[in-house]
Amino acid sequence: MTANQAVYPIETMAMTLGVSRSGFYAWNSRSPSARLVADGDLTGRIKTIHQASRQSYGAPRVHAELADAGVLVSRKRVERLMKAAGLKGVSRRRSARTTIRDERLRPANDLVDRNFYAHEPNVFWGADITYVPTWAGFLYLAVVLDAFCRRIVGWAMGHNLKAQLVIDAMNMAIGPSYQFDDQVRLQYYRLQKISEGSISLSDGQSRRQV
Repeated sequence: MTANQAVYPIETMAMTLGVSRSGFYAWNSRSPSARLVADGDLTGRIKTIHQASRQSYGAPRVHAELADAGVLVSRKRVERLMKAAGLKGVSRRRSARTTIRDERLRPANDLVDRNFYAHEPNVFWGADITYVPTWAGFLYLAVVLDAFCRRIVGWAMGHNLKAQLVIDAMNMAIGPSYQFDDQVRLQYYRLQKISEGSISLSDGQSRRQV
């Protein structure tokens, strides 16, 4: 009501909001609460720390700086006041892109139609690549999961996203007796018969044999 009293009469806004004029004036004439005053002082400290960090500190770092200065408040309170003041930190962590599609190649069909379940082992394997930030840089992880038992049957780690990373994960899943060749073609058995000579690749777009 205070923000709009230059546009609308107080009486009209009071009737619309279902409050009394006397209640509004009584509230408007009150002194700020101790909590509100404390929040104002804390917001000033937060802004000073944020500016000193060249606007890069987020709530965790600001909270730590306040604690070092002897100001003991909760982290959630710092987050709330920073959000109210429009203050945000800056993340300097690099991100890694693990999916780079070659537009010259025809993508594979979605052969599973989003049905990620299997009625027996070694019928449907799911595979993916992710990355883990470390002090030495990104560590890439390729995994192969059996949809029947939901267990990782093959994995490999490396410092790049070359095809060998995926081949190593698949070789672990297949077992030591059978290996991929350079054309990624195979004939193998693992615990039980898996394939007559090919794997059908599925990523949501067209079918091809590998």
